[in-house]
Amino acid sequence: MTERRWQVDFALTAQADLDDIVPWYESQLVPEVGSRLVASIIERVEQLERFPESGRVVPEFDNPQLRELESPPFRIVYRTDDSHTVHVVRVWRAERLIDPALGADA
Repeated sequence: MTERRWQVDFALTAQADLDDIVPWYESQLVPEVGSRLVASIIERVEQLERFPESGRVVPEFDNPQLRELESPPFRIVYRTDDSHTVHVVRVWRAERLIDPALGADA
């Protein structure tokens, strides 16, 4: 019996977050750090294809469908749905708190 894999997609917000990482580290004169961090984030997200509930519930929301993985210094925030899809919604610096007023738009 083959284990069903989940599909992973990146919301436009998460894509924009990833797109901002390398330029920021380039501005700090360490572009290799930005590239390494993006690669690490992508690798971390790949685990969600097999283990979609491996992240912890985002403490600001206490909603079991809104979870996060840590990939220091970033938080990878994602939600799951009934169609076996993981939606990565944000990739934020770990020290940044998520505003619960954003609700499902976090």
